[in-house]
Amino acid sequence: MVERADISSVLSQIRASSHDVNSSFASAELNQRAPLVKGLQEGGQVPGVTGSEEVKEVPSFSTLLKQAIDNVNGHQQTANDMRTRYELGDPDVDITNVMIAAQKSSVSFEAMTQVRNRLVSAYQEVMRMPI
Repeated sequence: MVERADISSVLSQIRASSHDVNSSFASAELNQRAPLVKGLQEGGQVPGVTGSEEVKEVPSFSTLLKQAIDNVNGHQQTANDMRTRYELGDPDVDITNVMIAAQKSSVSFEAMTQVRNRLVSAYQEVMRMPI
């Protein structure tokens, strides 16, 4: 029974110190955000925040997907080129580089296949939603 009391006291100390740490982080975080909140409330310029004319355009999903597919295609073409060069006896290409390129190609293709499967299942799930 004595051990149980010790464990309970240790647990309460841990909880108290955790609460102290969380409250100190929260107060520090609020102090860091105070100029931002004050600037937003007053409608003025906030230090460290640039104007809206410098906003960069975010690429669309289709652009990102096309880039990923092109990247996978590039890995496959590189691996095939290295295989061909090795088979023809090119002295600049060794078997380790050929195998590494082949594995990169394989892994990138598997990743792309998984992304495609997830996209198809998400599309199917959306199509099953009632209107």
